[in-house]
Amino acid sequence: MLDELILYQWEIFITAEVLSLAALILFGAVRYFFGKRRLSLLFLLFFLVLLITEAGLAILIYQETGEISNFLIIITIFVIYACTFGIFDFMKLDRWMRKKIGGWRGVDLLSDKDRRIMARQKDPIYVAMKYRWSSMAHLTVFSAAQFIFWIYGTSGLNEMVSYITDLSWIGAENAAETPYANDTIYGISMVWAIVFIIDFIYSWSFTIFPSKPKG
Repeated sequence: MLDELILYQWEIFITAEVLSLAALILFGAVRYFFGKRRLSLLFLLFFLVLLITEAGLAILIYQETGEISNFLIIITIFVIYACTFGIFDFMKLDRWMRKKIGGWRGVDLLSDKDRRIMARQKDPIYVAMKYRWSSMAHLTVFSAAQFIFWIYGTSGLNEMVSYITDLSWIGAENAAETPYANDTIYGISMVWAIVFIIDFIYSWSFTIFPSKPKG
C-alpha cells in the first residue's frame, strides 16, 4: 500500500489540489447562491480533510524514504501557505464572492464590517502596513526554511558560518559546493531566494512610494 502511495504521489497530490479547488467553489456556490450555510460547511470541512491528507502523505513518504524530495518540499509550501497567508486570501475571496454573487442575485450579502474592511484595503497607509507585515512574515518563513536546509546539508555550526562569511558558493553548479544537501534543495532554494527578493522589494515599494488615497 505504501509503495503505491510513493509510486503515485504526484497523481494523488494533483487530484487532491483539484478537489480542494472544487470544494472551495462549491462552498461559495452553495452558501451564497442557494443560501445553504450548514451544507456549505461540509465542503469547507472536506477542503481541510484534503489538506490534512496531503500533510499526512508527505510525512509517510518522508518516513519511508528518509529524504527531502521535490514532492515533500512542494507539499510543505502548500500546507504552510494554507495555514498562513491562505487564510487571509480565503477571507478576501469570500468577500469578493459575496459581492459578485450578491450583485447577480440582486441581494446584499456584505455586512457593514465587510464594507469597512474592503474600504480599508483601499487605504494606502493600511496597504503599506499590510505589505510590510507580509514581507517580514515571508522573511521569517524563508529564513527558518533555509536554516533547516542548512542543518540538513552541513556538518555543524562552524561549517554554516564559513558559508555565511564566504558567499562565493552562490551560483555554483554542483550542490556539493554549497550548504545544501542535494541539487533539488539547492535549486529550489535559489529560485525561492529570487522570488523572496522580488517580493520583498515589491512589498516595501508601497511604503517607499505610497499611492494616493482612493475616492
